Amino acid sequence: MYILAIDQGTSSTKTIIFDSNGKAQCKATEPLNTHYLKNNKVEQEPEVIYQNVLSSVKKCLANFNKIGGDLIKIKTCAISNQRETFVLWDKNGKPLYNAVVWQCKRSIDICDRLKNEGFSSKINEKTGLIIDPYFSGTKVIWLYENEMKIKTAIDNGEAYFGNIDSWLLFKLTNGEQYFTDYTNASRTMFFNLKELSWDKELLSDFGLANLNLPELKPSSYHYGETNLDGLLDHKISISALIGDSHAAAFGEGCFESGDAKATLGTGSSILMNIGNHPKTSKNGMVTTICWSKEGRVDYAFEGIIVSAGATIEWVKNQLELFDNVDELENICLSLKDNGGVYIIPAFSGLGAPHWDMNRQASIEGLSFDSNKKHIIRAAVESIPYQIKDVIVAMENDSGSSLSELKIDGGITSNKFVVQFLADLLKRKVTNIEIVDVSALGAAYLGGLNAGIYKSIEQLKSFNNNSKTTLASNNTFKLETYYNQWKEFIR
Repeated sequence: MYILAIDQGTSSTKTIIFDSNGKAQCKATEPLNTHYLKNNKVEQEPEVIYQNVLSSVKKCLANFNKIGGDLIKIKTCAISNQRETFVLWDKNGKPLYNAVVWQCKRSIDICDRLKNEGFSSKINEKTGLIIDPYFSGTKVIWLYENEMKIKTAIDNGEAYFGNIDSWLLFKLTNGEQYFTDYTNASRTMFFNLKELSWDKELLSDFGLANLNLPELKPSSYHYGETNLDGLLDHKISISALIGDSHAAAFGEGCFESGDAKATLGTGSSILMNIGNHPKTSKNGMVTTICWSKEGRVDYAFEGIIVSAGATIEWVKNQLELFDNVDELENICLSLKDNGGVYIIPAFSGLGAPHWDMNRQASIEGLSFDSNKKHIIRAAVESIPYQIKDVIVAMENDSGSSLSELKIDGGITSNKFVVQFLADLLKRKVTNIEIVDVSALGAAYLGGLNAGIYKSIEQLKSFNNNSKTTLASNNTFKLETYYNQWKEFIR
C-alpha cells in the first residue's frame, strides 16, 4: 500500500509517493510563482495554487506508472502546506481575493495599533503567539478594513477563511469538506491553544465575528475522500493535514518532549516538543501545536526565522555574487575566516527571539580587505547565528539544555553550514538526509490514520541512516564570531 503526500510550499509543490516502510518511491516538483508587490504585499493566486498541486500530482503519478507502480495501491493522501498563507472565498468556492502569503507585511500598522490598544498579553495568553504580520490574523483585519468587497462578505457571513490546507481540501472534495487541523489553526491568531477551539472573544475584538472558519480536527484524521480531480479512477482518503514545519518535526522524529528540529528553507522554523500542555515563553518564542492525532495533542515552542535561504537567494539574484548554490560550500571554505563581515538579514524584519519588524537588513564590518566571498559567507553564516539565538532562548524557557538538534531542508546539504552550526551550538547536529521531510511527516500521519502504519513505535524504526555532525575544536573562534553578531544585532 502507498501514501501520496502533497507538500504545498511557497515556491513549489512537491508530490511524493511513500511505501509502507516509509520509503519514497517517486517524486515530482512543480514551481509556483509568487507576486512581490508594492507596500510589502506578497500574494499568490488561489486557483493557480490548486492547479499547481494538480500538475505536481499528475507528474508524480506518471513517474509512478513508469516504475511499474500500481495506482490502485495508493490508499490515502496526506497534505502539508505553507502555514500562515490564507485564502478567503465565497460559498461557491470562488476566491474573494488573492492568497495572502506568510511573508506579506501589509499589516504592520494594524499590529502597532493592537499593541497600543493593549492586546499583546491577551493574544499571547490565548493563542501562544505574538502580534506580528507573520501570522494570518492581522492581514485578515487589513483586508476587512481596506477592501470593501471583503468587509461586505464578512459582515454578511459570506466569507470563508482557510489556510492552504483548508483551501486544498475544499477544492479536492468539490466543496464538500471544510476543515483545518490544529497546527494550521494555531498560526492564525484566532485559535485558543488551551481550549483547542476558535476564540470567539478575539474574533469579536477584531471585528471578524461573522467570518466563517473551518471545523477543527487533529492532524491525523479522516478528512474526506478525493479522486484528485479525476487524476485517479478511484477515490482515496485524505487522512492528514498539517503545517509544513510541524510535518517536518514529525518526520524528523520529534515524538517526545524535549525533541527539537530546525528546518532550513526560505525561512527557518525551529520547533521544540514541550509535551501535552502549552507553556508560555518569556524569551521571544511562540507556543504552538507541534502535531496531533486522535487522542493526543503535543505542543511546541517555536522560533521563527524570517530570512534564511532567502538571504542567500538575495546575494545570488540581486547582488549576482555567485551563480549556483552548489558553489557556496567551496566559497566559504576557501576563506580562512569571515573577515569580520556580517549580514543582518532583516529583509522582512527580524523574527524570533528579537521580533523587530521595523529593523532593516544591513551588511556590517566591511573594510578594504573585504571581497565578495566575505559577503557570500556572511549570508551563509547568518543562518546558524539566528538558529543559535533561538536555541539559547528555548533553553532559557524550558530550563534544560538541548542535547541534539535535528535538521532538515535543502541547505543541510551544505557541509560548511552543518559543521558551523554544530560548532556554534557545541552539540551534535543530526540530519536524516531526507530533503522532503515535511512530505514524510505528513505521510507518517496519514499512514497512521489509514492503518498503513500501526504506531509511533513503528515509525521510530524507520530512517535509521541519520548522519550526525559533532562539534570540532573550532568552537572558541565561533564563539568570538557569535559575540560580534550579537553586538551588531543590538
